[in-house]
Amino acid sequence: MSSPDIPPLPGLNCGLCGHRTCAEFAGRLEQEPAIIKRCIYSSTETIGATPSGPLPASRPDHRAGGGVPPAPAANRTGGPAPRIPSPEWRDSLDREFDFYLDHFPEDPGPREVILPHNPMLTREMEMKPGEVMIGRPLGISCGCPVTHCGVVMDVDEHTGVMTWCVTGPLAPREKGFKDVGYYTAEAYEGLIKDARCEIKIGARYFFQPRMCMLQWRHSGLVNYLNRTAEGLQVRLEGLWIG
Repeated sequence: MSSPDIPPLPGLNCGLCGHRTCAEFAGRLEQEPAIIKRCIYSSTETIGATPSGPLPASRPDHRAGGGVPPAPAANRTGGPAPRIPSPEWRDSLDREFDFYLDHFPEDPGPREVILPHNPMLTREMEMKPGEVMIGRPLGISCGCPVTHCGVVMDVDEHTGVMTWCVTGPLAPREKGFKDVGYYTAEAYEGLIKDARCEIKIGARYFFQPRMCMLQWRHSGLVNYLNRTAEGLQVRLEGLWIG
């Protein structure tokens, strides 16, 4: 059982603490409670923390289903709709959003389609599926201030476009990495399990990636939608943050 002096962990599995999951980190905290400062969400030594306590943990993972009302039987796309729970649909900057974007269960993290600002790097660096890579989405496509780390899933040598899964910094620390530098985020692909409205193809929504370290809302246009047993499979393009 966790010590009452140890604040709750956010459940984001971001890897910044040096452990693969929050659960793994919690196990070590039992013996070394002082290392809680490694968690940027729970430590009182984090920039932005107030004297009254640490930064708040992330909102509950609604996949657990506690207190979630049943979903409507169907909608125009056929099959069951994603369940619609009733959390406070606001990000860490108190901005409203419409749904959480989860990653596919077979993927190690959120799936992002990217184009390096120098597309020739894809060939020059001989990028292949399985490569550990880092880079930062720059400019109007995203403007995220956090360097992304992950694993390459697919490579188009002709255009330079790559699809990768963003997984956090632990793998680059352990295995080394290739740095693609600045890139444009072209699309996100994933699953919608929790939404507060009907999702329609061709419409633009505010959404929050479930594993976003900043817990910020994003915006994207839905241009692919498919009903699956795990939830709505979706592709979002025309991305920006805010």
